[in-house]
Amino acid sequence: MSTFHELTPKDAKGEPYPFSNLKGKVVVIVNVASKCGFTPQYKQLEELNQKYKDSENVQILGFPCNQFGHQEPGTNEEIAEFCKLNYGVTFPVLNKIDVNGNDADPVYQFLKSKKSGVLGLNRIKWNFEKFLIDQDGNVIERYSSLTKPLDLAPKIDELLAKK
Repeated sequence: MSTFHELTPKDAKGEPYPFSNLKGKVVVIVNVASKCGFTPQYKQLEELNQKYKDSENVQILGFPCNQFGHQEPGTNEEIAEFCKLNYGVTFPVLNKIDVNGNDADPVYQFLKSKKSGVLGLNRIKWNFEKFLIDQDGNVIERYSSLTKPLDLAPKIDELLAKK
């Protein structure tokens, strides 16, 4: 299994998005969907993004996924437009992927192998689960869909203070 910084998922245009560029940054990864009860979390994700944008030491990444109630049916272009128009999202929303099953993206295979979820379950339970990764690529925490994005700020601040 590779390290976090060796992973290279695809961006929304199908181009490589090398995580090697994230070395030294705190990273928040979220599986997102446009038609979910948790979709309004995009607002707080963007607020979190704005809170740290000047520091350049925090990166939020969204991975659209259609595996939960088919709540992300759109194309990458439609998803990007939806995020921008409805929530003013400026953080990268990458390529639509699977997070569970045989076709799960390597990013999610890695994240789930490092932090299990509720009751020790490996699989992603629903949209808007969040992973917090430190500057060295260690998966520090996994948060359920119920955790509000802004609730991650104290832990992000703690990680930033260590460096």
